[in-house]
Amino acid sequence: MTAEQPVRAAAKERRQRPAGIRSREAILREATRLVTVEGIEGLSIGRLAEAVGMSKSGLFAHFRSKEELQLATIETADAIFQAEVVEPTLATAPGIARLRALAEAFLGHLERDVFPGGCFFASVSAEIDTHPGPVRDRAMASVANWFALLETTAREAQADGEIVSNVSASQIAFEIHAYLLLANAQYLAAGDPAVLDLARRATDRLLASLAPARR
Repeated sequence: MTAEQPVRAAAKERRQRPAGIRSREAILREATRLVTVEGIEGLSIGRLAEAVGMSKSGLFAHFRSKEELQLATIETADAIFQAEVVEPTLATAPGIARLRALAEAFLGHLERDVFPGGCFFASVSAEIDTHPGPVRDRAMASVANWFALLETTAREAQADGEIVSNVSASQIAFEIHAYLLLANAQYLAAGDPAVLDLARRATDRLLASLAPARR
């Protein structure tokens, strides 16, 4: 081996790495979309290879097992959810305004068909909530983080005096989350955006009912 060969090999690796990363990201984005339509249990290297037009051996270069693929897909879906739903609300003032913004951002990502089968995590959690293991645990962690964000935001609204303190923040988060999940299910079933407006009005009515009485 000449002195130049390791240098050339390293340069070649640097050139290839961004393309490989882009390829992996594109594959995983397609996987997230596929999961919301066909289910995460049906996600396999063979099925995904067919969907993205690659060979199984090509996908094996990125994922060595079905479980590894499933976990990577959930990680990608979480990143998409953060970018589409959570991060746009961070510029909104903490409290009731952000609580409304979170609900609206969730409904907005359904309207924009970010995932063709609706909310990724609603779909996956309904499918595998009784299937213990790392895949279920990772998906449920994302669901728990979303619920915790709603709960924390409700608690901030209470601390600011925008919401009464005699209703638990958990209860408020539960009811808003329930409206959003029902809107997701009905929107998928009917394809009618009017159901999303029902969830908006339900959320507004709930928050209005929790406003402190004026003296």
